[in-house]
Amino acid sequence: MNYQAIREACYEANRKLPATGLVDLTFGNVSVLDPDSGIFAIKPSGVDYDALTPENMVLLDLDGRIVEGELRPSSDTPTHRRLYCAWADQGVVSVVHTHSRNAVAFAQSGRDLPCLGTTHCDYFNGPVPVTRIMSVNEVDGDYEWETGNVIVERFADLDPTEIPAILVQHHGPFAWGTSANKSVENARALEIVADMALKSLALNPDLTGAPDHLRNKHFFRKHGASAYYGQR
Repeated sequence: MNYQAIREACYEANRKLPATGLVDLTFGNVSVLDPDSGIFAIKPSGVDYDALTPENMVLLDLDGRIVEGELRPSSDTPTHRRLYCAWADQGVVSVVHTHSRNAVAFAQSGRDLPCLGTTHCDYFNGPVPVTRIMSVNEVDGDYEWETGNVIVERFADLDPTEIPAILVQHHGPFAWGTSANKSVENARALEIVADMALKSLALNPDLTGAPDHLRNKHFFRKHGASAYYGQR
């Protein structure tokens, strides 16, 4: 098969990360899945964003086997793969991992990112959750795969299509979407609302969050069958 489409989409999405301010150094990666073939493209490990090309994106299958590529894939590849195994059937075809500073502040604090206002509600139908702390066995074992497991575990009672991001405790954020562009947009939205939340909580530490009726209004006017925001 010709995987040029996911190579190009993965390349373009990874190249966006520095320009958006979501990454420092090489602390971030994007992957893009072709759901029909079960093949995904991901950034090669440690390669500077300016040096990326569509051709050096690494292609893997959902069993973790490299299909095409001469470079080592991102060290976070098993986490991406775990999320596709869990949620590809719900339309998740791209995953973004960054160490964006404001979202990391919540992850390092072990605190959910609260839903304080309508900017947050437009993207996330509720607080962005933080995972539990990973165990010694999980960290010393197949660490990146287990990172994916604790993410999926945290979503046991949550809908990944309504809250397309998570904070891995002591680590950082992962976001996802129905396209490469959407996953990067969700990662950007996460960082923006994390910045807003930090400032809001500094001004008023007793904030409790946006009321449910306002959250639902703003989320579902942009998402789902009854959405009316934007153009058809």
